[in-house]
Amino acid sequence: MTTVPAWLGAMARRHPWPVFLCRRVARLIVSLFIVVTGSFAMIRLIPGDPVRAALGVDAAPGLVAAKRHELHLDEGLLTQYRHYLRDLVHGELGVSLVTGDPVSDLVRTRLPATLQLAVLAFLCVLVIALPGGLLAGILTRDGRRPRAELVFTTTTSVVAGLPDFVLAAGLTAGLAVGLHLFPVAGDVGAASFVLPVLALALAPAAVLLRIVRVETLKVLGEDYLRAARGKRLPAASLYLRHAAPNMLTASLTIAGNLLPALIAGTVLVEKVFAWPGIGSAIAQSAVTQDYAVVQAAVLILGSAVLVANFLVDVVLALLDPRSAIRES
Repeated sequence: MTTVPAWLGAMARRHPWPVFLCRRVARLIVSLFIVVTGSFAMIRLIPGDPVRAALGVDAAPGLVAAKRHELHLDEGLLTQYRHYLRDLVHGELGVSLVTGDPVSDLVRTRLPATLQLAVLAFLCVLVIALPGGLLAGILTRDGRRPRAELVFTTTTSVVAGLPDFVLAAGLTAGLAVGLHLFPVAGDVGAASFVLPVLALALAPAAVLLRIVRVETLKVLGEDYLRAARGKRLPAASLYLRHAAPNMLTASLTIAGNLLPALIAGTVLVEKVFAWPGIGSAIAQSAVTQDYAVVQAAVLILGSAVLVANFLVDVVLALLDPRSAIRES
């Protein structure tokens, strides 16, 4: 068990926020270093020659050798890693093995589309799950409305267990092909966001709905809520002022933990809806064996997950300052 030095503990008690932020930033930097190193190792661990795989078996040996030299793949691993870090510092993500175009250009054109989907889906999860779970907890507290509770738990269990691509295919068949309410694929306006955002958000929202309901039931069973109910406070004050804030921190913590799965889900959802984002670029590059693009896209998505989790930690500490003191 690691012992915290006395001077560090005293500093944490006097200045909890700076210590909290320094620890979170240090953790973020270490995690980013691991992601960068992992993305570098990924392409080197693939069996065979990635350049030969991308250029094809009929490519001239001289062309393959020239491409390997251009990408520094004919040098030692430490030298390759040094080149890789230097290029990252300068914002260079390599060159596509198939098209020869800079990967950074592809990221600049496709990343905004993926971020739009991920942010809108996360907001959709919160909008559905927080008020929905609170309402479900209020309506089913103390064993009330058992049929409503059964419908709620069954529906959320089924939706939470559906893979993203199944939801995407079902939404496309029902709302786009069947009812013609939304575009089938592509980014052709605001309506194009509805189906991919729902495909990303529904399963995480179902998971969070169940958690928010459980947290609400737990809070409603506390003595201070029973005392407030005994004072016959208005329902809006009882539930929104006293119950909601106390279940919010734990629920947002879980929501933050759902972010990695939500961001990872963009790969399949973008493929289904032909969305012009990083996820569809990964799927297409995996088929064409353009490992440089896959490597850069994995690095970007992994970094996005880490930064998002860092921001969630900071927001939770702002909502509950005591957590910053405890963590420090």
